[in-house]
Amino acid sequence: MTARRRDLSILTRAVHAGEPEPRVEGALVQPVFQTSTYETAEDTGYHDIPYLRLNNSPNHVALHRKLADLEGAEDALVTSSGMAAIYTALLSVLDSGDHLLAQRGLYGGTHTLLTQDLPALGIGCDFVDLQDADEWRAALRPNTKAFYIETITNPLLNVGDLPGVAAFAREHGLASLIDNTLASPVNCNPLALGFDLVLHSATKYLNGHSDLVAGVIAGSGALVSRCKHKLDHFGGTLDPHACFLLQRGMKTLPLRVAQQNATTLALAGFLESHDAVSGVYYPGLASHPDHDRARNLLRGFGGMLSFDHAGGGRGAREMIRRLELVTRAVSLGGVETLVTMPAASSHAGLSPAERREIGIGDGLVRLAVGIEGADDLAADLERALSVAEPA
Repeated sequence: MTARRRDLSILTRAVHAGEPEPRVEGALVQPVFQTSTYETAEDTGYHDIPYLRLNNSPNHVALHRKLADLEGAEDALVTSSGMAAIYTALLSVLDSGDHLLAQRGLYGGTHTLLTQDLPALGIGCDFVDLQDADEWRAALRPNTKAFYIETITNPLLNVGDLPGVAAFAREHGLASLIDNTLASPVNCNPLALGFDLVLHSATKYLNGHSDLVAGVIAGSGALVSRCKHKLDHFGGTLDPHACFLLQRGMKTLPLRVAQQNATTLALAGFLESHDAVSGVYYPGLASHPDHDRARNLLRGFGGMLSFDHAGGGRGAREMIRRLELVTRAVSLGGVETLVTMPAASSHAGLSPAERREIGIGDGLVRLAVGIEGADDLAADLERALSVAEPA
């Protein structure tokens, strides 16, 4: 997108940013470039050779520009999955012998990566409470090189002191990385808060249609270039057709997320007043411990909530079996509303003790809200909750 367009609304930029100028053969929609290799100019450096594994097909280039625009970044890089983005970004700023700080209560897959895979590479990690800056300072080591957090945590929807983390990282010369999946660029732009790299599972809100898996890294040109060089060797490339689908899906991102914000807030209020629910986790509720911070940092509270079923695990399972509109399935951010039990899905890799430590009980239910009507979803939940058997 040209400089004169960068002051346009996100609704406009989601449609127009990154699109080829001029259009390819006049095509309104960019075609899929289904080729693995391209004619190469003389003296082209390795990472700039036009080759599909090197993440630089015309479909990649257009997608990178759109992603960078929406996150307010100098550059962006798309990967084969969200975990590929996380792994690539971390190994681009960490070496064997290094140490990182990470937020307690991260997504289960990330937690496993930090506690099992990185130690095998000689990289250590300490988990800290984002509400306690003294704990961050106490956990610092001479070899600490990075601080990794999430904008909104999964599944308890905590929102930490994001500007404080970014400032702390700068003060101590740490690379700051943040997973912005649950907020999306519609609700938050962490680079504007001082973070170095923003990550996404583009499988979720960015694509929004439950039909591809992808990841994103966005940040300064220098850092993204470092990540690209690492990814070029890892081979975590996104197929051109998946790039096409993601580019298309992002054009409706602001519309979808606005609807999901509104519907999820309405459902959170409904659930908070229901007798079969003992607790609701959603930062848009005044009862959430991070509500005031979320109001200051986020433009919307997102499309996911969690709640504790008063009947425990048995009651939660019975309720889920009785849902009709809502589908039991992993993932989030799509147009369909999905439900899971984190203890048996996203955080199944943690031990029961580890889950209890971060507040994930057996009766916790995670609702990933789609774009269906709020009243229809509330009626489905009411029907399922009213007949669920207690533990």
